[in-house]
Amino acid sequence: MKKPAPSTSIIHDPYTPPDGFSAFPPAIHHASTVLFPNVAAMRSGDWKSKQAYTYGLHGTPTTFTLEARLAAIEGGAHGLLAPSGLAAIAMVDMALLKAGDDVLMPQNVYYPNSEMGSWLARDFGVSARYYDPLIGAGIAELIQPNTKLVWAEAPGSVTMEVPDVPAIAAAAHAKGALVALDNTWSAGLALKGFDVGADIVLQALTKYQSGGSDLLMGAVITRDRALNDRIAMAHMRLGMGVSADDAYLVMRGLSSLKVRFDAHDAGARAVATWLQARPEVTRMLHPAFADCPGHDVWQRDFTGAGGLFSFTLDERYTEQQTDRFVDALTLFKIGYSWGGAHSLVMPYNVQRMRPNWPDKGTLVRLHIGLEDPQDLIADLAQALAELGK
Repeated sequence: MKKPAPSTSIIHDPYTPPDGFSAFPPAIHHASTVLFPNVAAMRSGDWKSKQAYTYGLHGTPTTFTLEARLAAIEGGAHGLLAPSGLAAIAMVDMALLKAGDDVLMPQNVYYPNSEMGSWLARDFGVSARYYDPLIGAGIAELIQPNTKLVWAEAPGSVTMEVPDVPAIAAAAHAKGALVALDNTWSAGLALKGFDVGADIVLQALTKYQSGGSDLLMGAVITRDRALNDRIAMAHMRLGMGVSADDAYLVMRGLSSLKVRFDAHDAGARAVATWLQARPEVTRMLHPAFADCPGHDVWQRDFTGAGGLFSFTLDERYTEQQTDRFVDALTLFKIGYSWGGAHSLVMPYNVQRMRPNWPDKGTLVRLHIGLEDPQDLIADLAQALAELGK
């Protein structure tokens, strides 16, 4: 055989690294094309079982490792990655719902999930209905013969009601419906979704798992293999691939996840305690505080709280005054996502979102990052001084 041309040698390099290399970080496997040793291996590979590699979209050692670690945190058996938390929600809906089916969502659900429900109803023939997040066992009265899926979010990521997931799950299962739990707020650390009755646990890895405010990713975790395979088919049909580099960044963040989560929790409780005593604040919507709807459920089911909470201002302050307060903050930055080292703030006019919301004042949501809590309190104090001007 003649010596190959340089253009061929560049592509077909014969070098193979020696075996035996070991290090703490997992390898980053970049692949769209996956190579097979022979035709038989190509024809027999089953991508759903993760016992073989068939195509980069279906997984590499990098993504399989992350999926396994996330499943272990949640106490699940199977994991699937998606390009964002919302993509993971869509994957579950598309896997489990068809025209003529019904889905139930809490009124405090993550707003893009609510929008997904409206889209399903408008364009796909799936009825989407919304329930009081504090309904508990009473949800049984809402479950119809065609109700296939019940979403829960513990707690709601703006108004912070803590649902009684065990009661909701028991009612749903008694009538043949599956329960999907958005467990992003607790990062799978402060609440074990499967232990409270969920069939599917969803995480937005964009938040605490990443910890860097620099990537988007979601995960769907299950215990039942048949249920996982249904969702995996939607994963394949929707083309839910993720970057190997992003998967690596999430894995790098997992090693410090518990330490960071506990620090967020401690800082948030310190800031919330200070805010609760302020005359401008009428209600503390932090699940660890008695003012928060569902606080008793939080005490029963959760072991921690993380860094995200809300509070309502006295109704004498206008929305414009609230905006001035938010704009006056210096350490807190205005942004929707959370879970990273930087503290964030976001004002909400909840009455526009939910006409039956009881509080009249503007709601402000805070994410407490990893700054010193006393510095954050000082920032809030100077901004509150601007509120009444």
